[in-house]
Amino acid sequence: MTNTPSKIPQVALGRNGPLVGIQGLGCMGISEFYGRSDQVQARATLELALELGVSHFDTADMYGIGANEEFLAPFLHANRDTVHIATKYGYRRSAATPDDWSVTNDPGHIRRAAEASLKRLGVEVIDLYYMHRRDPSVPLAESIGTMADLVTEGKVRALGLCEVSAAELAEAHAIHPIAALQSEWSVFSRDIEADVSGKAAELGIAIVPFAPLGRGLLTGQLALADDDARRNFPRFAEANLSANMRAVETVIGLARARGVTPAQIALAWLYDRARICDVSVIPIPGTRKPARLRENLEATAVVLTTAERAALEPLAGFVQGARV
Repeated sequence: MTNTPSKIPQVALGRNGPLVGIQGLGCMGISEFYGRSDQVQARATLELALELGVSHFDTADMYGIGANEEFLAPFLHANRDTVHIATKYGYRRSAATPDDWSVTNDPGHIRRAAEASLKRLGVEVIDLYYMHRRDPSVPLAESIGTMADLVTEGKVRALGLCEVSAAELAEAHAIHPIAALQSEWSVFSRDIEADVSGKAAELGIAIVPFAPLGRGLLTGQLALADDDARRNFPRFAEANLSANMRAVETVIGLARARGVTPAQIALAWLYDRARICDVSVIPIPGTRKPARLRENLEATAVVLTTAERAALEPLAGFVQGARV
């Protein structure tokens, strides 16, 4: 087992962007999707993360339908000078329509969503504002143009995109500098490497990988509550799960031989892969528990061997089921 660093290293969030901890914290599970959450323990996790050098905290307006942003507000108020907050717009989902997963990039929606997030977070400016998903019916000139206006108005500091193609990333960046791209990237999910990671490297855009632990698969310790949303994901379906867990056995074996945990191997792989792809990464594993947070942060000190890298290389090809 490695030791938790007193402070994790920092990396620039985009070319000429602010320095943030090389690992962030995904806050979604505090409010929804992964079963019941202990709010006191979750707040303790936020505090410990900040103490250990995590400065980038990730949320979205649809997590808990605003509840996640509201939960973060007191923490932000107490630590505004040191917390870099990212949130997102895009889903129409609301308290009145909790099952509406449709997406809009309509300029009017963007403005309303930004104002609502600012109010719920209790801040005057959002550090990083993401388009949560692309609505192809709205030209990027309109949606990115509206986001750029929010920067000009001092309501947003930097812009980000989620799950877009290399061409969309380049088109958006030409309209206004894009600081970060958030996409799924892990030992099990490597679609981004086809061309998107290369375009991000070329443009100096940081990548913020979500689900870097395969939504928990790569921890080797999977226990899902009855209301856990992952039960509806293809990779967790009975027909696919056994095959996927066999692939996890490789990660478990490497971790056991190294004296670390499977999660640490998986996160170390991501940092290693980022070096190979010559792109900055700030993965955002989500957790609500201080012990799990420490475990994840210890991965920043783990460097893979050539043999470990070779053993992990083919795993994505063995994974069964779509990632979403």
